[in-house]
Amino acid sequence: MILKGQKVSAGKAEGEALVSTEGISFYGGVEPEIGKIVEQGHPLEGKSVSGKILVFPEGKGSTVGSYTLYQMKKFGTAPAAIVNKQAETIVAVGAIISEIPAVHKIDIERIENGTMLRVDGDKGEVEIK
Repeated sequence: MILKGQKVSAGKAEGEALVSTEGISFYGGVEPEIGKIVEQGHPLEGKSVSGKILVFPEGKGSTVGSYTLYQMKKFGTAPAAIVNKQAETIVAVGAIISEIPAVHKIDIERIENGTMLRVDGDKGEVEIK
């Protein structure tokens, strides 16, 4: 099944979906050196986002979150791709400068944790495999 959305950042990636029903703050909510969610009480607390297709409604928090995504890319701990219901500026800029494929305007409720996905940031599509 292919879900059509809108391009945020170019590129293609495949991997396992890591799905959150809540927004993610990359600055303070994710430890960039290890790629784990550290925000207390977050549904994904303690989970690694490294190499996953990270699916979440939208970003939240400080604009430093864009740079945190960039750090994660440099550390090799970044998600393989990002899928949002609505990407806001922090996530969009972070994905673009980090060259992480990203798509938004996707019905993320149709994606389950552990599902294999193929993200095509060029076409703005997410394929559920």
